[in-house]
Amino acid sequence: MERQKFMYVYDPPLIIKKALPFFYWNTTDNRIMMTFDDGPNPDTTGIILQALNKYGIKSLFFCVGNNVNRYSSLLGEILSEGHEIGNHTYNHRKLSFLDKKVVSDEIESTNSAAMDKFGRRMKFFRPPYGKFDHMTHRIAKSNGLYMVLWSLLTYDFQNNFSVVKKGIKKSLRQNSIIVLHDNSKSKGVLRDSIELIAEEASLKGYKFGTAGTSLSKR
Repeated sequence: MERQKFMYVYDPPLIIKKALPFFYWNTTDNRIMMTFDDGPNPDTTGIILQALNKYGIKSLFFCVGNNVNRYSSLLGEILSEGHEIGNHTYNHRKLSFLDKKVVSDEIESTNSAAMDKFGRRMKFFRPPYGKFDHMTHRIAKSNGLYMVLWSLLTYDFQNNFSVVKKGIKKSLRQNSIIVLHDNSKSKGVLRDSIELIAEEASLKGYKFGTAGTSLSKR
């Protein structure tokens, strides 16, 4: 029997976006924004920062609290170069399977790590794997966090640049929130992926925004 090909869903279906209008799926000012999940990471954060600096792009890094504590110097580099940081939980667990106290601890511990290390209050939250429920949203909101999803998932974690390239060519739009990953699985494609996004944006006349300007408060 012929193996069924994997179907890549780069852009979440419109029906899901409409059902959850209180999340950020796109930017609010028609600028595109690159976001990076899972870091900081000694294998990849430097690669990302170097590539972003080449094009003068500022991004939003959704950080794992455990990594904030382990690699605080890398987080310092992210902040010193003018990037913004968001909450991606402390241990990168699927929150929809956890009870209220554990979810609260995952979110609050990450906020505390950023505040303790750098005096920085996080404003944005992305649930690991995009998995969440209404309880997750309520807890994030009670911690002063706005939930940010995406409109372009690159699948960079598969470490296959042809897959990333197809997604960018197919789904990059004027107000895209793009997901890449600051982790070792993506190491082989990160530099090329960032450069391709920057070049495609230039060809299409798209401008890059930041969380502070492109995610208006709701």
